[in-house]
Amino acid sequence: MLLVSNGNGEVAIAQRLAVALHERIPGLTLDHLPLVGEPQSTPEAAVVGPRAALPSGGLIAMFNLRNIYNDIAGGLLGLTIRQFRFLRAARGTYDLAIAVGDTFALFAALQMRARTIFVGTAKSVNVARYGPMELRVMRAAEFVFVRDRATAADCRARGLAAVDAANAIVDLHDRDTIVDLHLAAGEELVLLLPGSRAGAYEEASVLAATFAGARARGAQIVGALSVAPRLDASQFIARLAADGWRYSEGASGAPPFFEREGARILLWRGGIGGLLAHAALVLGQAGTANEAAAAAGIAVAAIDDGRTRAERWYRMRQRALLGDAMLMLPSDADAAGERLAALLADMERRKAMGEIGRERMGEPGAARRIAERAARCLGLQ
Repeated sequence: MLLVSNGNGEVAIAQRLAVALHERIPGLTLDHLPLVGEPQSTPEAAVVGPRAALPSGGLIAMFNLRNIYNDIAGGLLGLTIRQFRFLRAARGTYDLAIAVGDTFALFAALQMRARTIFVGTAKSVNVARYGPMELRVMRAAEFVFVRDRATAADCRARGLAAVDAANAIVDLHDRDTIVDLHLAAGEELVLLLPGSRAGAYEEASVLAATFAGARARGAQIVGALSVAPRLDASQFIARLAADGWRYSEGASGAPPFFEREGARILLWRGGIGGLLAHAALVLGQAGTANEAAAAAGIAVAAIDDGRTRAERWYRMRQRALLGDAMLMLPSDADAAGERLAALLADMERRKAMGEIGRERMGEPGAARRIAERAARCLGLQ
């Protein structure tokens, strides 16, 4: 079987699906072609095919003309040609393909002329429905999974019969180890998610300033800054040091941390699932990780600091996906800290936001259901 993913978040989803596929299909040989990024092979799936790190990190959706230009200059067209050649040369090699991402990922997977499942992560009727050309590509798949029930109903109403709702983002962190951060009585954890792209170092500075603003207004909080697997922790340390944060190594196996004027932020390199189990709130500029937090029933706040049209569009899209599960904060750190402190003090609002997040993101078990469908496609009942 071959997984084809298109995006950093989609790589994580594909890796989670790989675990579920092995649980359902013992003896499976599973490969993974990432159209974006350079992830490492895992015990469940070997990374194959041409790949490269491009400037945008996969963010070339509509209106992202600068990212498209930068990626083309960085070799996007040549990489795409090599990837399509790889897929065409693989005809007859795989019994089944699973495309994870947008319909371009599906179109790429279909080059193998193998039976194909599409796991659509990019669109929802809450933001934008699939267009006629996208539906035409989706009809070539043996089965389609979309993010939510409303999108599935819309696709069925437009003639796509083999479709269901299954949002694998909900299952992303269900296997992470639960950790004990030894918070003091009355302290709450705020998880800071700067994202996984190159701009994450600057985003960490913005998040830390907002966190400090809330702390200065009396919020009894400890932060945890999550470092995505492909990012460099030393660059986060240097960026926050420039803002006056003092870095210290943790004692007795505790995580390292930053301190400034009584505020404390842990530096976390592990999976975020163990932190979500403790988090009172997520302050994030991430994509998939923000949505995973909403799926876990945690209120999400994001800062409206988009420096480009593409970034503003991306955050607008996420706001539409999550609805009132996410609060947008102003770009001014002082004003953002004040609003964050107010949200932390409002337990009922946070609870309501968490319930909306669970409803918007869907039920757990999507990875298992997708694996069950893959088994049926292979004739394994």
